[in-house]
Amino acid sequence: MATLGLSETDKQSLDAFRRDVIEPSRTSLVIVDFWAEWCGPCKQLAPVIEKVCADYASKGVLLVKVNVDENGFIASQFRVQSIPTVYAVFQGQPVADLSQARTEGQLKQMLDQILGQLPIESQEKVQAQEIAPVIAAAEEALAAGDANQALALFDQVASIVADDPQIISGQARSLIALGQIDEAQALLAALPVDIAGESAIERARAALSVAHAAKPVSDLSGLEAKVEADPDDHAARMELAGGYMANGNRDAAADALLESIRRDRSWNDGAAKAQLLTLLEAVGLEDPWAGAQRRRLSAILFS
Repeated sequence: MATLGLSETDKQSLDAFRRDVIEPSRTSLVIVDFWAEWCGPCKQLAPVIEKVCADYASKGVLLVKVNVDENGFIASQFRVQSIPTVYAVFQGQPVADLSQARTEGQLKQMLDQILGQLPIESQEKVQAQEIAPVIAAAEEALAAGDANQALALFDQVASIVADDPQIISGQARSLIALGQIDEAQALLAALPVDIAGESAIERARAALSVAHAAKPVSDLSGLEAKVEADPDDHAARMELAGGYMANGNRDAAADALLESIRRDRSWNDGAAKAQLLTLLEAVGLEDPWAGAQRRRLSAILFS
């Protein structure tokens, strides 16, 4: 924006805009709300946009309000013809027109899309980078069978970042591994609505379902003999699979469930398949072991 021929007032307005919008936009997403005191729709929109921008502050979003009556030159540079007009500015350039967003949900949806496309620096990203190694160590400890260490690590990062689905999932799965089923169930039941459907939480719920289905059996030889005597006793085979899961033998559990599916995939409305899929989700769908079992299942279903 050139300053040649501008009045002193316009120069001051431009300096303020550079300080408040242009400079912060180099790393942040600056939401510029053009408004005026006499504008009724502006006053209706103000609480919505102020709340959403406050909620998204940790994501690198900053709100700047520009009164068009006091900053006519700035408004003209942005070709503001009606108000409220709302632009998202990044690295000194408008990247989106948010003027049509009138509800909290609409505005958040638009911001989520923009933030997913631009390299915005934010406190949230910095925190995520800092805690990522701790989360990885916790997952490794849990996979190795050290649920106490895993829970301690997940609790450590939970004190830094609240309501993170991956962390809460880890806490719940650690509690389940420690046999604290009620505590894990209470943790998942108390989740905020906006994260209750996250995939990480679904994984924890799957682990909880597996825990409910798994009944510890000190000696599985009786069930193994029963299944060997009658290979089509699917109820006994399912009980045996639950015993294997309770004892931590996921290979044997998967083998038992897959054999039941191979013999009669429709038994009890596909109970064996449903239990196997729940087990795979609890392990983690990206886990190589889970991938191998899915391939075995596909080979049975499509043979």
